[in-house]
Amino acid sequence: MTGQRSDARRNYQRILSVAEAEVAARGADASLEQIARTAGVGSATVRRHFPTRQALLEAVFHERIEHLCDRARRLSDTGDSRAALLEWLRALVAYAVSARGLADALTYEPPTDRPAENSCGAALEEAGTPLLRHAVRDGAVKGDVTFHDLLTLSVGIALATEHHSEPSVQAERLFRLSVEGISPARGTAEA
Repeated sequence: MTGQRSDARRNYQRILSVAEAEVAARGADASLEQIARTAGVGSATVRRHFPTRQALLEAVFHERIEHLCDRARRLSDTGDSRAALLEWLRALVAYAVSARGLADALTYEPPTDRPAENSCGAALEEAGTPLLRHAVRDGAVKGDVTFHDLLTLSVGIALATEHHSEPSVQAERLFRLSVEGISPARGTAEA
């Protein structure tokens, strides 16, 4: 936004503020036309600032994603790599569940459709991959697990629970199941 006229900066901020409220209420399918009307600007102005729905969603979630990235960087110095990775993934799942539309914004299919550079997905990948690498190095996570696997799992949990009466409770349960597995550990001596 550097170099923009002051009215363009005000429009951007007004559109973003309205978009945050609309996405919180309606999720990723929030109407761009409704956002324009509520912000008091034309649809072309919305599209000039946010050429795609994805660009708008990225802007809506940018600040919170930065907090998650900062948290990943702080956790990378933790001695227990498994605990650090799981703490961060739990925070990612909790935010994806609480922020309607975020799971849709994070959905992409590798390897051809990598997250766009400077996107929420790319920022999360850059921040979370060192946590995953440390956990793999320490033998806490299988070597064939990719960051995309973890992001897909997190997004899947958020999408699967969004219509539950208590989505955060169900999401935590599914997260725990995915980490612990569905089969209890067996002792070495079975009768």
